Amino acid sequence: MTVQANACACSRSRRRFLGNSFIGTSAFVCAGAFSGHASAAAMSKAQRAKLTPDNVLALMKKGNQRFSSGRRMDHDYLAQQRATATGQFPLAILLSCIDSRAPAERIMDLRIGDVFNSRVAGNVANGDILGGMEFACKLSGAKVVLVMGHTACGAVKGAIDNAELGNLTGLLAKIKPAVVATAYSGDRSSKNYAFVDAVARKNVELTLEGIRKDSPVLAGMESSGAIKIAGAMYNLRSGTIDFLGA
Repeated sequence: MTVQANACACSRSRRRFLGNSFIGTSAFVCAGAFSGHASAAAMSKAQRAKLTPDNVLALMKKGNQRFSSGRRMDHDYLAQQRATATGQFPLAILLSCIDSRAPAERIMDLRIGDVFNSRVAGNVANGDILGGMEFACKLSGAKVVLVMGHTACGAVKGAIDNAELGNLTGLLAKIKPAVVATAYSGDRSSKNYAFVDAVARKNVELTLEGIRKDSPVLAGMESSGAIKIAGAMYNLRSGTIDFLGA
């Protein structure tokens, strides 16, 4: 009886182990993105070619689920650095805020070499950012353009308060259209975090519209299905990402 009980317990433990491993890596494995230990691998051109834009977004969602639930992969960043030293095949280009609490690769549990990342206060786009996105997608093969805002954004607060400071004044001016366009019936001040977050979300939406309008290259790629342009909001408190309509 003891032997049988131990065998059953061992079997249950093995199933739990395999189940947890499957949750952490199945999305990558089924896409052919990894072979063996995930954190020691680098994305190859052939592996990326098998993925659709929706597959890439699904990988980001799964990664954030791992991060926010405390089941992040055991990354060997030195191995990833060595594996990517001679080439890169990123899946996506991210436009995110400079906020120190919102490092996109970490909160999506991604590896070195998985994504391009442009960071600027308030995750606003300009000609230089668009040029980088066009390079990432048209020339380097990235399949998703993701604009990610976050809750309690200081740049959004500054735009609401009409803050002025050197070159920051011009940057905040790019966010102010979102302040005006945000439908909100309560207190429309920077002290109201619900309003700040609503403006941050609207800012992401307007940035997406601007990308499609100001970059015929990216708009054309999206129309053909080669890429997907999407938005997201990161919650600083919960660690979760809300992918907007993706």
